[in-house]
Amino acid sequence: MNTRGRRRIGVVGYGELGQYLVKAIQESENLELSFVWNRTSSVLNGKIDETLILKDLSDFPKLNPDLIVEVAHPSITRQYGTEFLKHADFMMGSPTALADKELECNLRTAAASRGLYLPSGAFWGGEDVQKMADLGTLKAMCVTMKKHPSSLKLNGDLRARNEAVVGDSAVELYNGPVRQLCPLAPNNVNTMALAALAAHNLGFDGVQCKLVADPKLTDWHIVEVEIWGPGDISAGKAFYCHTIRRNPAQIGKVTGSATYSSFFSSMNRAWGKGHGVHLC
Repeated sequence: MNTRGRRRIGVVGYGELGQYLVKAIQESENLELSFVWNRTSSVLNGKIDETLILKDLSDFPKLNPDLIVEVAHPSITRQYGTEFLKHADFMMGSPTALADKELECNLRTAAASRGLYLPSGAFWGGEDVQKMADLGTLKAMCVTMKKHPSSLKLNGDLRARNEAVVGDSAVELYNGPVRQLCPLAPNNVNTMALAALAAHNLGFDGVQCKLVADPKLTDWHIVEVEIWGPGDISAGKAFYCHTIRRNPAQIGKVTGSATYSSFFSSMNRAWGKGHGVHLC
């Protein structure tokens, strides 16, 4: 950490969330902007001090960040994640990248000397889920995300199915393990990826999920989390918890409005926990 005691934060990505974080960092008394990188660097001209614009992301060690925050795309973690962890703590805004088994293994290994932080975002009760997973008492989990079709940025067959949604009827686009959905919806299902990481005894293959396109959701993104614990699940006599989170969101927005402040709060908590993987 720098001698003035202010944590130096490098921000990777300058979309709406990145812009929010940069402004919040610059207004904070405890944080200092180390650098900002964006795939199209010209977007930063006139908005970010030239000395803080990082044009080649591989040059990040020269700016001495204490924490690097990714709010761009899962591909950033695939390309730079392990390198980030050699020089600084790293907070992933796109945990869908960890649906790649090899990448997850490599990052966990790299986090043996640094902190890899995963922001809770829209995943309510993540630490409680992690505690149950640690004890082995988490038996099953299902995460359902419901959004307006225009808020879903999808790949492959899911994209075609979403584009075919008409009228007012909700359509279930996917129902299955989290791992298979992540590459098809890398920008939309970070909450599901985080759930799979918190529920580590079930993982990406054991945690089930549903993605629903609902034309009636013009003002909200909805996330439902169901977990089952000790007891007889088939007889309906097991521990059960069901949470529903309604996040205000405009039509077409990938990220709900409450997520911005939640992400900044997570960023403020992303320090001091030592090496390893941490929810924040």
